[in-house]
Amino acid sequence: MKAIVFTRYGAPEVLTLQEVEKPAPQDDEVLVKVRASSVNIAEWYGMTGLFLARLGNGLVRPQDTRLGADFAGVVEAVGKDVTDFKPGDEVFGGQSGAFAEYVTVRKAIAHKPANVTFEEAAAVPVAGITALQGLHDHGQIQPGHKVLINGASGGVGTFAVQIAKAFGAEVSAVCSTRNVAHARQLGADRVFDYTTEDFARSGQRYDLVLDIVGSRSWFAYRRVLKPEAKVVIVGGPRTPLIGPLSHVIKMRLASLGSKQKTVFFVAKFTREDMRVL
Repeated sequence: MKAIVFTRYGAPEVLTLQEVEKPAPQDDEVLVKVRASSVNIAEWYGMTGLFLARLGNGLVRPQDTRLGADFAGVVEAVGKDVTDFKPGDEVFGGQSGAFAEYVTVRKAIAHKPANVTFEEAAAVPVAGITALQGLHDHGQIQPGHKVLINGASGGVGTFAVQIAKAFGAEVSAVCSTRNVAHARQLGADRVFDYTTEDFARSGQRYDLVLDIVGSRSWFAYRRVLKPEAKVVIVGGPRTPLIGPLSHVIKMRLASLGSKQKTVFFVAKFTREDMRVL
């Protein structure tokens, strides 16, 4: 089968289309013929070798030469222990090495809704799972909560606005001028255009802040937090060596001793969350 491969770190020019061995499903795996896949920031970090990527994938050259996580496609074969999928099922999910004609998947897979295209479904997993777990698992979002989403127009933010509304929250979105109308269409109750309005001076108080872009300090967020609220950190500035971790460290240190907490997490694919999405 054909797959996108990189054998050295660098710009997109390091990516090549090569012939590789087609995987065979284990007893508990599903073999999927990929119809569409999408690109996330993780692929950029992996390809360029930034954000500690080399520590996990080789200091000089990548050990895992495959990229991609999000996919949508059609089940071609299943292992003998798989009972909830069969050949011909249209599915979507997340699996390392998804920039290929085939992937084998164990857990992070769900049936694709009939009214969703393969291209649309392939754009969901990483961004959708991150938004869902940030709001639900780590933010403990509840109906009626006031939620601020900083970075509401990107991949994670687009899902976060809709998911927060589905949980019954009152949502304030922060984005640039060109995305204000889009954020409102997604369901945001209030939209802050950060080029003209500072949410930290709005007088609003929130139960939960989802910090996707890492553009503000702990002290700015603290001004809008309720007494026992929390900031869930999803991302931050793309610093060359440690990426968003510099922002995470600053936030965690600044919030020490406060009842208002900061939380950082790395999203994990689960079949249950895929089904929720």
